[in-house]
Amino acid sequence: MIQCKRVCERAVAEDGYRVLVDRLWPRGVKKSDLAYDEWCKDIAPSTELRKAFHSDRLDFAHFSARYRGELDERPEVVKRLAQLGHQQTLTLLYAARDTRQNHALVLAEYLRKTAP
Repeated sequence: MIQCKRVCERAVAEDGYRVLVDRLWPRGVKKSDLAYDEWCKDIAPSTELRKAFHSDRLDFAHFSARYRGELDERPEVVKRLAQLGHQQTLTLLYAARDTRQNHALVLAEYLRKTAP
């Protein structure tokens, strides 16, 4: 099972393996305060894509399509996380305030469709 959670949400045992999927460390969060197993910067959107989305130069549909294209170029990282998600609960942690339109949701959907 693959799920997403904001970094500010409390960690619970049911989260399983917790991976921070942001390129930048979340603002205002101490490393010692965040319960996570791994910080996977390589799976996050590129800096250019992130900035284009946050400056409203890209809508979410175009951002998602471009991000999936970037994920296509990272097969080894994608495969490893997809395998984790098929073997156990995998929680993708993100800092974005928008819980409906963010890269972690795109990534979760992409990983679910990736064969283990």
